[in-house]
Amino acid sequence: MKIVDAQIHIWSSGKPSGLHRKVASFTAEEALAEMDVAGVDAALIHPPSSWDPNSNALALAAAQTYPDRFAVMGQFPVNRPENRGLIHGWRNQPGMMGLRWALLSPEEQVWLRDGTLDWLWPAAEREGLVVSTMGGLFLPEFRRIAEAHPRLKLVLDHCGLVRTAQDAGAFAHLDELVALAKLPNVAVKATGAPHYSTQPYPYRNLHDGLQRIFDAFGPHRMFWGTDITRMPCSYRQCVTFFTEELPWLKGRDLELVMGRALCAWIDWPLRFD
Repeated sequence: MKIVDAQIHIWSSGKPSGLHRKVASFTAEEALAEMDVAGVDAALIHPPSSWDPNSNALALAAAQTYPDRFAVMGQFPVNRPENRGLIHGWRNQPGMMGLRWALLSPEEQVWLRDGTLDWLWPAAEREGLVVSTMGGLFLPEFRRIAEAHPRLKLVLDHCGLVRTAQDAGAFAHLDELVALAKLPNVAVKATGAPHYSTQPYPYRNLHDGLQRIFDAFGPHRMFWGTDITRMPCSYRQCVTFFTEELPWLKGRDLELVMGRALCAWIDWPLRFD
């Protein structure tokens, strides 16, 4: 079974935010070494431009050097009108699969309501680009975007849960989240799951909530991944948490969640034979 991580970061400068490893750099080669130990075949890089302004170019260089191991969900300063033209032909960059803005801060989330991002959604829809974001932080706005642009493929990052909470608190908006599964243009990245539990591996208090997400979105719209540089466990445990500890995730469904479905959603032409 080929395993594809739906989210990692690499960087060459800056001060990593939040719980990410406090190291000056994390290179493609370091990521590959950890992936090899964990049994991960490929990974989708999300450039952490918030702390490394050069991370988009770094990610593209990694994808072009290791095309069978990496691809990129890139970004640019989306609030600057002069950058709007960058979206045209975005996927012509070798290794580039789509767009991702976390929109973590309240200041960035204001853009969802003040018109700053109104141009983005129809432009990405016309270009056939997938857009990934931390929609669990603003589910009502995310739903409005998804409903208004039914041909725009959208991805909810980090299980679509309450990123600032753990245990039961992380699932506080679960009903609202799973209701989004009725929209066929919405998928969920099951990345960062171990972070949501204060319990030790195998994080049994997450199992039921993850199953509800899986039951709603199905194996074609739920993508395993890690965000490994801020995980509280080993890379291998991030893998086995899904491949060995979730009894309801087996067979073809497991293969889809662990990589096939992500590649189909973003049109990443990895070989699975």
